[in-house]
Amino acid sequence: MIEGGCNCGKIRYSSEAKPIAVAQCHCRNCQRQSGSAFSVNLLFPAATLLVSGEPAAYEDTDTESGNAVVRKFCSTCGSPLFSETRSNPALIIVKAGTLDNPGAFKPGISVWTDSQMPWVELPAGQTTFPRNAG
Repeated sequence: MIEGGCNCGKIRYSSEAKPIAVAQCHCRNCQRQSGSAFSVNLLFPAATLLVSGEPAAYEDTDTESGNAVVRKFCSTCGSPLFSETRSNPALIIVKAGTLDNPGAFKPGISVWTDSQMPWVELPAGQTTFPRNAG
């Protein structure tokens, strides 16, 4: 089981499911949204994520893939929580930093490495994709 939430505690979530994938995303939109060199994301079937509280949403339509991404966050503290793609609404992307135990999952892949910061070193042997994985 995973549990997590925003910085102020207004929004909490949980899932009994195991993540489908754990990925580092190096796209410019994730860099801007996370305020960092990349975002670490866990992909889950959307139906398995239970959320208490009402996250605010921003529809990010100016993406490198051309697919709109709905970015959900806490309107009180601003913590980024989830992303949903219009192209695959059956999946939800959970921001690893919002997990109660963020070190429990190690990224297995890196995507959008074409946008990777030059000083970021990827783990040896990690599967990488210059753009999206799939």
